[in-house]
Amino acid sequence: MKVTDRESVAERLLRSSLEHSYEPAIDVDWDADLVAGLYGISPERCSLYGTDLWDGLTEEQKVTLSIHEICSIAQVGLWFEMILMQMLLRYSYDRDPRTGHVQYALTEIADECRHSIMFAKLAARFDVPDYRPGALVHALGGLFAATAGGAAMFASVLVAEETLDQLQRESMRDERVQPLSRMVNRIHVTEEARHVRWAREELARLMPRLTDRQRRVAQTLTPVVSFVVIRSLIHPGVYASVGLDPATARRAALANPHHRASIAWSARKLMPFLREVGIVGGPLTRLWRCANLIDRTD
Repeated sequence: MKVTDRESVAERLLRSSLEHSYEPAIDVDWDADLVAGLYGISPERCSLYGTDLWDGLTEEQKVTLSIHEICSIAQVGLWFEMILMQMLLRYSYDRDPRTGHVQYALTEIADECRHSIMFAKLAARFDVPDYRPGALVHALGGLFAATAGGAAMFASVLVAEETLDQLQRESMRDERVQPLSRMVNRIHVTEEARHVRWAREELARLMPRLTDRQRRVAQTLTPVVSFVVIRSLIHPGVYASVGLDPATARRAALANPHHRASIAWSARKLMPFLREVGIVGGPLTRLWRCANLIDRTD
């Protein structure tokens, strides 16, 4: 990947932020009626799609499950954005705030704050439970937020953001999906495109400068975080919303070839880049496979 001058990238992204940003509290019609019969996310991206359990659901149950799944994904996105904001604040704390690079980091924090509120309001509007990650994952997230930095930080952010971005790009164009979901997706996709560009540029800039030890740390920590994030996207509790046993349904989802393929599809543009810069590799490569982010035969 060709690396552009850091300040030039920041200047373009800051300019774009001024011209193409949203205020979800105003730009989303939170009081609009939900449309009966429309999905929360494209049904083909639901974790049970293609299984006997899915085929056994009524159309109404399929719609309900899709809404609970998109809210679960959004709440995991909210959780990770809180982690990201903490990391970006620490990152900015030690750097020159006069630079466009740091000013863009602060701009991204403001974006992520609005996104977190937006995702919280989405779950509240759909009236679903709090599908936050479990206690252990929540605690590990706090540790990661307080300590992570450098290449592992940027690479982990890209996994969380780009996989979600691909799902949202598809759903925001799908007329079978609720207008509320589509608008939330559109806002997130528009603003995350800048965040992804900034993180990709910085990761490509950092990797050639790492020592062997630093490279191994990034190659070890990133797949661990990625595995945890991907496995946390669909909370087992979503299946109870349609009367399914959460443990049984989760096993079916994890074994579902269609669901595995959807995850790989969502990462199809990201993983070649992570290979190119040297993040994919090392002793924990198998975790990328277990997360279905790369082919299991690769």
